[in-house]
Amino acid sequence: MAAPAKGMWCSLGSLLRVVQTRDLDARRWVRALRRSPVRVLSPSGQVEEQKRAPDKQPRKVVPKASSQGQRQKQPLETSPSQTPHTWEEAGLRYDKAFPGDRRLSSVMTIVKSRPFREKQGKILLEGRRLIADALKAGAVPKAFFFSRLEYVKELPVDKLKDVSLIKVKFEDIKDWSDLVTPQGIMGIFAKPDPVKMTYPETQLHHTLPLVLICDNLRDPGNLGTILRSAAGAGCSKVLLTKGCVDAWEPKVLRAGMGAHFQVPIVNNVEWETVPNHLPPDTRVYVADNCGHYAQVQMSDKTGDRDWACDPRFLKFHKYEEDLDTKTRKDWLPKLEVQSYDLDWTEAPAAVVIGGETHGVSLESLQLAESTGGKRLLIPVVPGVDSLNSAMAASILLFEGKRQLRIKVEDLSRDRSYH
Repeated sequence: MAAPAKGMWCSLGSLLRVVQTRDLDARRWVRALRRSPVRVLSPSGQVEEQKRAPDKQPRKVVPKASSQGQRQKQPLETSPSQTPHTWEEAGLRYDKAFPGDRRLSSVMTIVKSRPFREKQGKILLEGRRLIADALKAGAVPKAFFFSRLEYVKELPVDKLKDVSLIKVKFEDIKDWSDLVTPQGIMGIFAKPDPVKMTYPETQLHHTLPLVLICDNLRDPGNLGTILRSAAGAGCSKVLLTKGCVDAWEPKVLRAGMGAHFQVPIVNNVEWETVPNHLPPDTRVYVADNCGHYAQVQMSDKTGDRDWACDPRFLKFHKYEEDLDTKTRKDWLPKLEVQSYDLDWTEAPAAVVIGGETHGVSLESLQLAESTGGKRLLIPVVPGVDSLNSAMAASILLFEGKRQLRIKVEDLSRDRSYH
């Protein structure tokens, strides 16, 4: 039995060697088929050189580093003028707010309060369009809170350097939002300086020698609408005297629809410094629907009492009631009343718009008197109260634009004749 078993093991061993040899040859042939030939030898003995495919170029041999310093990766050299276009190029990162994170609530407490807002010099902008307008005008962002990453990736990358980017839940944004339908992104900006802002070229091209002065406007919706009208008419500047609502309050921003970044706005101006913000030889006109009432009182006429407005629309009437007739005539600035559609733009003009509750101030009338201005009367049907402040401002500003356009057309026509 030993001899047959030994012969069987010998035959099995030789068979294994044959199988291994065939398997090795097969693998060699497979590798050979995958290779591209360098030279082809034809039956006639001619040798043809084969070009390598573009993706089959031989790998370059990288020399081994001779020192530890050579093995370190060198930073990519970029031109200082080259602007990054992607998050990866700019190296931007964002944080994710976890439960209990109070960064959003802390900053909202500041920007929602006017005293804190003025002390910290920060404002809140909400919505992608408003934020984009602010960035285009040169406003400086400090932080963005967003619920979806694509919202913040829509913004210019070069404007996001050194800005805190924090992703929060949409419910957290909704809790602090003033919008009926929050857009999922809120921006904290430094309070814009009108001197440093960059306004649209089209806006600057259509700017008129017309300044708007807001006097005791306290309704956020009215002020926002007035700012839109000022930007649409082409006002060169808007002055807000002390007593007006803050132009950077969220409700005013929402009603302004981007007008804050189209026309320069100067906040908290004292009446003594108003002339410093006006061009030389500017005449100040007061939009006063109660002008006819004041004119009737000063002339002691009673025939047109039906046109009189409620005295509460002029805040200084509460002082006037304590004065006798003679003192009252001397005390009130004597301003001529003029219809709003007559020419009042022969010189640079400033229009004062008063609030609906208190009306125009005594200081505005004194300034108009000192500059040779008048009261602009928008006549209404007897028995109807004065117009809404935003409506009156729109009427006067676009009337001023119409008058200035006619002057430009007449001047162009005269030049063409000569």
